Amino acid sequence: MRAAVIETPGKLSVTTVPDPEPGPGEVVVEVDACGICGTDIHIVDGDFAPAPYPIVPGHEFAGRVAALGHGVTSLRVGDAVAVDPSLFCGSCHYCSLGHGNLCEDWNAIGNTRDGACAEYAVAPVANCHRLPEGVTTAQAALIEPLSCAVRGFDRLPRKLGEHYLIYGAGTMGLLMAQLARRGGATSVSVVDLNEERLKVAEQLGADATATTADSLSHRHGWEVVIDCTGVIAAIEDGLSRVRPGGTFQQFGVAPGEATASFSPFRVYNDEITIVGSMAVLHSYSRAVELMGSGAVDADTMISDAFPLDSYEDAVRKFRAGTGRKLQILPNSTHQSQDGSR
Repeated sequence: MRAAVIETPGKLSVTTVPDPEPGPGEVVVEVDACGICGTDIHIVDGDFAPAPYPIVPGHEFAGRVAALGHGVTSLRVGDAVAVDPSLFCGSCHYCSLGHGNLCEDWNAIGNTRDGACAEYAVAPVANCHRLPEGVTTAQAALIEPLSCAVRGFDRLPRKLGEHYLIYGAGTMGLLMAQLARRGGATSVSVVDLNEERLKVAEQLGADATATTADSLSHRHGWEVVIDCTGVIAAIEDGLSRVRPGGTFQQFGVAPGEATASFSPFRVYNDEITIVGSMAVLHSYSRAVELMGSGAVDADTMISDAFPLDSYEDAVRKFRAGTGRKLQILPNSTHQSQDGSR
C-alpha cells in the first residue's frame, strides 16, 4: 500500500510499504480521511519524544472496515468507523486508577505506532466506533480532536451561565467554543492573531472575537479562560484575565522546556483554579454521539482535503497557518479547498 512515512526528523516521503495484517481482536481500516494535527508536525520535526522512526503519521481518522482479525464479531467488512487512536496498557499504576491517558506505557496509533496517513491502518476492534447515521467519514475524522475537547470539559468545574474566553481559533479553539455554547455558556469570546480564523469563530457562534483580549469588554474578567495555543504570551495573558473564583485551563501544548510567569498571590487570594487536560479519557464514545447530534459544525471546520501524494504540501500549508482543519484522503486523488469534496 501507499503511505506517508517520516523516515527521520525532517525527512518525509510517500512510498510503498507492506499492507497491514490484523492480529487477533484487530481490524484493518481502509482510510477515507485523516486529519493533520500539531502533534504530527512535532513528529516531523523530531520534537515528540515517544515517536520512533520511521513512522507513518496520522491519528485523526475514519474509514471502512476492510479486514477482520481472529475473534472479531462486533464489526463487519464495510462498516464505517471512526478510530480512537489511544492505546493504554491497562495494568500500570495510572491505568489501575482509571487515568489511562497518563499510562506509564502509553502508545497511540500514528504517534508511536504506524498511523492512518496511508491507504490502510490497523486498530483494535475495541477502539473502532460505528458512525452515527448521517455522519460522513470526513466529518468523523474530527471525532478524535472532539474527544480531546470533551475531556477538557470534563476537567472544568462548570456552571451554567458562565462567560468563556478562549485563546486560539484553530481546530481545538473552535471545538471548545462550540462545546461551550452547547454546554450553557452565557457568552464565548475568542482571541487569535489570525483574523480569517476569527471570522470562522464568529460563523460558528462566538459572541465576540478580537486579536487581543484588551479589545474585548468584560469588566470583571471571565469565569473560564482556556488556552488552546500553547503560546507562553497567550498563557500569561489568559491567566491575568480570569475573574476571582474562576478557572484557567491549559489545553494547548506548550514546549516541554517552556515556563510561564504568574502571580501565586493572586491564585491564592482570588481562589483561581488552574487545570490541565491531556488527550482522551473516557470521552471518545461521547464525542461520536456529539458528532451525530450535530453539536459541532464539522463541514465548516474542514477547509482542505489533499491526496496522499500531496502530504508534504499539506504540512507546508499547516505550518503557514492558512486554512482550518486540513485532511489527507489516502484513497483519493482529488484535492479540494474550502471544504468541498
